Amino acid sequence: MKLNFRIISSIALVAVSSFMLGSCDADPDSAGLEYMPDMYRSPAIEPYVDYGEVQGRENDSLKMLQSALTPPNGTIPYYGTNEDEISLMLPYARKANKSFRLSHGMFNAELSDQDEYALAAADMNPLKMTAENSGELLKLGKKLFIANCAHCHGEKGDGNGPMMENGLFAGVPDYANLKELSDGQMFYSIYWGKGMMGAHSSILNKKEIWTIVHQIRSFQDENYGKTPSTEVSDSTTVLELLVEEPEVEHAGHVGH
Repeated sequence: MKLNFRIISSIALVAVSSFMLGSCDADPDSAGLEYMPDMYRSPAIEPYVDYGEVQGRENDSLKMLQSALTPPNGTIPYYGTNEDEISLMLPYARKANKSFRLSHGMFNAELSDQDEYALAAADMNPLKMTAENSGELLKLGKKLFIANCAHCHGEKGDGNGPMMENGLFAGVPDYANLKELSDGQMFYSIYWGKGMMGAHSSILNKKEIWTIVHQIRSFQDENYGKTPSTEVSDSTTVLELLVEEPEVEHAGHVGH
């Protein structure tokens, strides 16, 4: 009985010592060696990751394979529980015209037989500007416009952006001369593109595009968004309360 106890104790001591020594690592930042890590630590599958090499094992057939898949058509991201916000962010009801098949390469898009651009003239901006939110909208609108539009349209919307001054493109209009253009048509043009300008729906969501539409209106009317708030004195406007927006560097994206 004593012999069996000694044998068992010796085996246990050797096993514990081996396990402790095996867990040591010369790297002071290492958590130590893991015992059969594949049993409980499976590789995380994430988008935009090259799965040609996982945990040191290479697989040439996966190196150039796209890992991020396009969501099913009609998929709607979660935007919270605010009904107005959800309604604003629902998929755009208007389709691209069939002429876009050649000008924009939308071979897989559902194209319309109707002149959707003309129909968009009746669409109103659902992102209402009030005395309370005008400052926030115009600040965000300026930031979005400079980052996504100013390279061609110019920071003042006069059509004299760097791309025009360099002679790369021509014919970009001055927004001051497009006052008759409806909000819906401006939205449609930004969303699906128009002429040499490509679609921006892949880089701007609907709320951001409608915000840019407000910014364009401010180019056409110097008093746009300056409605005095009932919470401030009559001599102080909402615009006067705005904090100066820092200059935003031009984005590298060219949507034309």
